[in-house]
Amino acid sequence: MPIGGVWGTVAEFLLDRTRGAAEVARRLDSGEVRLGDGTTVTRDTAYRPGEWVYLHRDLPEETPVPGEIVVLHEDELLLVVDKPHFLATMPRGRHVRETVLVRLRRQAGWEQVQPAHRLDRLTAGVLLLTKDPAVRGAYQELFATRAVDKTYLAVVALPAGRDLPGEVRSRIEKTRGQLQAVEVRGEPNAVTRLEVLERVPRGGAGPTTGADDLALLRLRPETGRTHQLRVHLAGLGAPIVGDPLYPQVRDVAPDDFSEPLRLLASELAFTDPVTGRPHRFVSRRTLGLTPRETAAGAAQ
Repeated sequence: MPIGGVWGTVAEFLLDRTRGAAEVARRLDSGEVRLGDGTTVTRDTAYRPGEWVYLHRDLPEETPVPGEIVVLHEDELLLVVDKPHFLATMPRGRHVRETVLVRLRRQAGWEQVQPAHRLDRLTAGVLLLTKDPAVRGAYQELFATRAVDKTYLAVVALPAGRDLPGEVRSRIEKTRGQLQAVEVRGEPNAVTRLEVLERVPRGGAGPTTGADDLALLRLRPETGRTHQLRVHLAGLGAPIVGDPLYPQVRDVAPDDFSEPLRLLASELAFTDPVTGRPHRFVSRRTLGLTPRETAAGAAQ
């Protein structure tokens, strides 16, 4: 609640800020609104500048996301999971219940888990969470200082006869409110190492026109710009199969889970900043090049 506010009561503040939302009024009347010290807010509770007030908003209906969260590792500090495609890491926009954070926090013993980093909603694979809020910052710092070795796998549509470089360096920028990040001129701020693991002819079939081959790549990003891998591969003319944003934006319904982005965060390796132990976590999910393998991978 801002200092210097003109509201006489907490209720007036909340209703003003939410434009008189019926759900807020209902929660006030049912005693579901709390101050930071746990006090129940009534219609007559005086406004308290500089203090916190908490309430839950009503949530829209969400289509259940297919796929299970697989636990790869758990100890006294960490919970490491294998995230399915289409499941957001944290609540944002229309995705609240159907997120890794909310699914996990509904289970006993994991009420305080928080992600130490983030995977895009469309990307599957290894996700690191902390169980103790006091240590979260130490693990976040690992990712901020690039002290984590990250490996991804991707299936791309690659024109026949085209080879890929072993490394891409460019400058990537993303403007707030725009869906796509873009490569621009300037000092590189994004570096990705590439390795082709397997390549098979596709004959131009599938959603990406003009592509004759499918290739399975191992990707090692040395930086962590928004959509970095997707931008770099699209820029090389080898977009990731199933990508609805790159190279062109495609309109996909929120409940359409038929075509996953063929990108997998396959491995994380680092030295634990708290215990000093070396860690290496590997996804149990797979990506395949044939239609049967691709369908099986999407179902995981």
